[in-house]
Amino acid sequence: MINYRKDTDNIVTLILDMTGRTSNLLNHELVAAFQPVISHLQNEKNAGRLRGVIITSAKKDFLQGGDLAYLMKLEDPKIAFDAAQKLKAFLRDLEVPGVPVVAAINGDALGTGFELALACHHRIALASPRIRLGHPEVKIGLIPSGGAVIRLMWLLGIERAYPLLLEGRRYSPQEALKVGIIDELAADQEDLIRRAKKWLMSDPPSRRPWDEPEGKIPGGTAADPNLGHRIRLLTARQSANTNDLYPAKRAIIDLLAEGSKVDFKTAYRIDSRYYAKVVTGEVSKNMISTFWFDKQAVRRKGLGRPKGYGKFRPRRVGIIGAGRMGSGIAFLCLRNGLEVTLKDVSQPIADRGRDYVIERIDEYIERGTFQPEEREELLSRITTTDKSADFADCDIVVEAVFENKSVKQKVTREAEEKLDDFAVFATNTISIPITELGNAALRPENYVGIHFFSPAEKTYVVEIIKGEKTSEETIARAFDFATTIRKIPVIVKDTWGFFAARVLNTYILEGVTMLNEGYPAALIENMGRQAGMTTGPLALADELGLDLVLRYEQQAANHYGSKYQQHPAVPALQKMLNDLNRGGQKKRAGFYEYGENGPALLWEGIGEHFPVTKTEYFRTRMKDRFLFSQVIESGWCLQEKVITEPAAANLASVYGWGFPSYTGGTLRYFESYGKEAFLKRCQELQERYGQRFSVPKYLRS
Repeated sequence: MINYRKDTDNIVTLILDMTGRTSNLLNHELVAAFQPVISHLQNEKNAGRLRGVIITSAKKDFLQGGDLAYLMKLEDPKIAFDAAQKLKAFLRDLEVPGVPVVAAINGDALGTGFELALACHHRIALASPRIRLGHPEVKIGLIPSGGAVIRLMWLLGIERAYPLLLEGRRYSPQEALKVGIIDELAADQEDLIRRAKKWLMSDPPSRRPWDEPEGKIPGGTAADPNLGHRIRLLTARQSANTNDLYPAKRAIIDLLAEGSKVDFKTAYRIDSRYYAKVVTGEVSKNMISTFWFDKQAVRRKGLGRPKGYGKFRPRRVGIIGAGRMGSGIAFLCLRNGLEVTLKDVSQPIADRGRDYVIERIDEYIERGTFQPEEREELLSRITTTDKSADFADCDIVVEAVFENKSVKQKVTREAEEKLDDFAVFATNTISIPITELGNAALRPENYVGIHFFSPAEKTYVVEIIKGEKTSEETIARAFDFATTIRKIPVIVKDTWGFFAARVLNTYILEGVTMLNEGYPAALIENMGRQAGMTTGPLALADELGLDLVLRYEQQAANHYGSKYQQHPAVPALQKMLNDLNRGGQKKRAGFYEYGENGPALLWEGIGEHFPVTKTEYFRTRMKDRFLFSQVIESGWCLQEKVITEPAAANLASVYGWGFPSYTGGTLRYFESYGKEAFLKRCQELQERYGQRFSVPKYLRS
């Protein structure tokens, strides 16, 4: 469990090596194993036989976080508080044996795993770009449980610790050094231990800043008038951005403010109280369920992937189209170790795509994610061309040209002629049926849809669409390609809007309907964001294009035939398109106005054509209309086998189009809301607004 080694300089090295596990985990077993070790170290110190301690790992990682399955079931705040206090006591024992302790970090240390590193007096990490460090707990609706918020506040100050905790980023060692959560970098394992011993031999202090009688938090406390004012501004900004829907984010700023005004021991206890409240709340359950368990089920366990096919390991990827989407996909492939051939109609246009990739690489070098010496190696793996013949050795080709059926089919045939019989051909489309496009392919069984969301290099989900003739093996290969470039693949049926656009359209249509009902446009947009959506429905309508919004609704009419009831938003969309010639962002005229510079603003003439007649409104009802419409449509998609896995529906909704993260996704929202309560509310909405709020059997059963 813990290997104990002592050298002639009286430096003890503790090597974490939990038996029966591929990774070290900071749980009750490790804490129990540490207790006698800490007692022995204290005895050695008292006897004058201990100069310092190094903690490192025998595993490929340093230390992983806590047991999320246990936290999902944790509902008693008292139990949560006691558990946090127990962990804090252990970490406190580690940092006060009277000798300096170094964390020699040779692998990942995240969440609770990084708590131990923070409890050490000095932190040195291997300079490997693959290692990730930090506290991403906020990404799953939690805050650190072992006092990291308080320690980071004391080490960095409130204003530097706050964004670090709020963003929940996983830092490379180089980034971690920049932000100040580690102290040194080491070239290799030998250098790691050598540097740790050198630091211990320099007679460093053995007391932490918060244990010094004159110790002060860098930058001051919330009791200081100027800093207190800035904290209030940060709190207000957070409330504006999140509508206070994320308890963990609010807990971080409140804890930093309160914890800065008291001594370390009291702040430690306040920290446990905030943790207990957050971890037992509904939001943390929703977010852990989706952002951890659902994500692991798809990415690591292959949920939805056709079984019986070996792992596809692409080496070279061809990309047709050097625009923003194609260049973003190229960058993704390079970042994940693949070779890329980027093609466009001319060499200069293809080279512009390479320039975009260079901009992204330089941006990541500036952040510290990539190192300067990696730049040339990354660029050596991309080739630009205007010739399809250069796709000859590609394992998969992704077509990312603009949304035109004939153009897509033309470039597909040109490329396919140069590929071998086993290569996969993928089209990135948002509205053209894959079966239609695939019928023109030379090998339709190898033809598949991969819908990347924009921007490709930043979004997490891709939709994999199976055409009528697409083979199961091709779907499996597309799935493996997606996971290779760190995407979450969601397999969907080849139908109108696929899954994401079909469900998102219900949100847009509901917003347009409200406009037609006489609600102010600004109110509609604000209520959409207050419900937790990342963007208002009218802004999304403009972004997608009003013609496409209407096209999806027309495709729904064709799909359902005589059962179809026209959505009340249709007349307003037709008016915007046909009468007012305002088609959206691409036309630079929609529900918003788009100047040459500056942000888009709501169209000043909107009130003239859609008069405001509502003098009162109910916030809860408006929010429910926005969210319930999407949940109901997700239910229809599951019932019609457009998508088959609730986990995939949750991930696609939060990552694909911005359904509120605090809910955990459309299906998780239904579960946490409660079936009977949801059905009752839908009945009320159906009676008031019509058949579109009727609930499918899938959700009723």
